[in-house]
Amino acid sequence: MTRGGARRVLVACASLAVGALVLTACGGSAKADNKGDGKGGAGSSSARITISAKDGSTGASINSTGVKVADGRLTSVKLTESASGKAVAGSISSDGSSWKPKEQLERGTKYRISATAKDGENRTSAANAIFTTVSSANSFIGTYTPDGGSTVGVGMPVSFTFDKAISAKKAVQSHIRVSSSSGQQVVGHWFGAQRLDFRPESYWKAGSKVTVRIRLDGVEGADGLFGVQDKTVSFTVGRSQVSTVDAGTQTMTVVRDGKTLKSVPISAGSPEHTTYNGQMVISEKFTQTRMNGSTVGFGGEYDIPDVPHAMRLTSSGTFIHGNYWYARGNAPFGRTGTSHGCVGLADERGAQSDTPAKWFFDQTLVGDVVVVKNSPDKTVSPDNGLNGWNMPWSQWTAGSAV
Repeated sequence: MTRGGARRVLVACASLAVGALVLTACGGSAKADNKGDGKGGAGSSSARITISAKDGSTGASINSTGVKVADGRLTSVKLTESASGKAVAGSISSDGSSWKPKEQLERGTKYRISATAKDGENRTSAANAIFTTVSSANSFIGTYTPDGGSTVGVGMPVSFTFDKAISAKKAVQSHIRVSSSSGQQVVGHWFGAQRLDFRPESYWKAGSKVTVRIRLDGVEGADGLFGVQDKTVSFTVGRSQVSTVDAGTQTMTVVRDGKTLKSVPISAGSPEHTTYNGQMVISEKFTQTRMNGSTVGFGGEYDIPDVPHAMRLTSSGTFIHGNYWYARGNAPFGRTGTSHGCVGLADERGAQSDTPAKWFFDQTLVGDVVVVKNSPDKTVSPDNGLNGWNMPWSQWTAGSAV
């Protein structure tokens, strides 16, 4: 059964301390135009241009490079990649006081920027700089889930994974704030040096809005690794749906907003390959996927290229999914567990009819909770998937760095 998960990669890169380059028409920089344009009166312009990336910097931020002007209005700004000459799109604010690029800059790239402005007497100031953005070696990349704008189930934690080890955990965690319109207290917990999850003590309140404020720009996460991320995302918690799988009776009861929708027969793990107990959050949904036993330690016991209606429960390969390969006359659903640890529902190959598996798939959101009980196996580890709900609150808060 497949491992891994698709997550949106959010570049949380590094910035060495970047000073501001302030150039004016009356300054001493060789890169400033120290003359007026001759059209608006004698003398030097009073407009003072500030380029946030220091001229000559080799660690400029990819996220906060911009231009500002005092005592004047920007008239033009041009930012280009030095090697290709490709222009970077950007826009001047309506009041003419600032300019910023429309998109994040590339890491490890050399840029040239030039700006002009005019003061109240129509005299021109100019400034320019050449700088290189922070390299991959001096930055860390973060991925997070869920995506901004999504609607998820009540069990969905906010989970960050960093591609490099974070030693300054307090600094990083203190610059990520997760809050809910429900007013629930939200606390972060570190699983090792590269994963940070946030959740409340109990499931999110149905219908609430969760906001994630990421302010890592300039924050040192480890020696020589700096963040530049400065972003706010939010997602909506949908209705409450918690489904309970009873491995003893081989049934699953689906409860939405406190009311039972349906009980359906299932086939959990066999006595040789039992299913984990515990609260498991659906982290991915696939209309169809391949499941190969060799990827999860079962050798060549199975390789099914088109498993239907598959929903991931753990990163180690536990799914709840449709099963079409059992003969109808010998179907174990509701009677005995025969899987390699997954939870199977009756299905048909490529079918779009209302099979139990398709019904459950259509009723499910990423972030919904599936609780397994009465299995002879152990409780799933909190970091095996998005399953931190299996950790007591006191232990969860003890894993916070702030």
